[in-house]
Parts: sequence; C-alpha cells; structure tokens
Amino acid sequence: MIQDIIIAILWSLSPFGEAKVGIPYGMFNGVNIYLVFAVCFLANVLVFPIMIFFLERVNNYLLRWNFYKKAAIFVARRAKGGSGEKIQKYGFWGLLLFVMIPLPGTGVYAGSIATYLFKIKKRKAFVANSVGIFFSSVIVWVTTLITMQGIS
Repeated sequence: MIQDIIIAILWSLSPFGEAKVGIPYGMFNGVNIYLVFAVCFLANVLVFPIMIFFLERVNNYLLRWNFYKKAAIFVARRAKGGSGEKIQKYGFWGLLLFVMIPLPGTGVYAGSIATYLFKIKKRKAFVANSVGIFFSSVIVWVTTLITMQGIS
C-alpha cells in the first residue's frame, strides 16, 4: 500500500500525468479513496513553486545552451498560441479554467509556464493553479469512483 501511495504521488508530480493519473492509479490499486485524493492533490499543488523556481532561476542559466533555448522558444510559442490569449484576457479566471480542465496539456505545468510567460502575479497564479487543480482532481476522482462502481 505504501508503494502504491508513493507511485500515485510520483505520478501527481510528473508532467506526464499529474493528479489526473495519480488519483486513478491509487484508487485502482486499493489506496483509500480519500487519502489518495489528498496526497495526489497536495503533490500536484507542490509542482507550482518548484516550476516557478525552475523558470525564474534555472531556466535563465540553461538558456545559454542553444539546444535548450530552441526547445524553450518552441514551448513558449505553443503556450502563447494555444490558450495564451484567453489566459491573458481573463487573467486569474482564465488561468483557473485552463488548469481545471482535466485533459493532456492542461494542468499546473502549463499553468506555471503561462504564469511565467504572461508575468501573472505569483500569489494570484498560485491560488488560480491550486483551485484549478482542486476542481480537476475532483472531476477525475468522481469519474474514477463512478467507473470503479460500474466495474464492480
């Protein structure tokens, strides 16, 4: 059980899954449904300060290397072109809704990049990301719970 909780937390910290994968993983592996929600949600919230630190400190250092710079520019253009206009236009609410949608490419990683690119105030962005992650986690949790009851 401890191993399943740790794996669910790692999925929730991962840019490849976030809580959208961590919650179902934990629930399908028999972890208490309330515990898995809490730990995956909190792990996913933890991503925001880590990403902001990375973007503000480490990113500037890595931009010296051409291969990294090209990749960073590619990601920045995609972020600005995708939902960037709506996030800029609606600010806090746009960021919250963007992070809240439980689909690939949305979530706290993209929300952190948007915060950095559009120079949104960190405190507001943290709240928007946290609330968005909460609602996204609730959607995934309820959907997984309903699916598990249907399978039983």
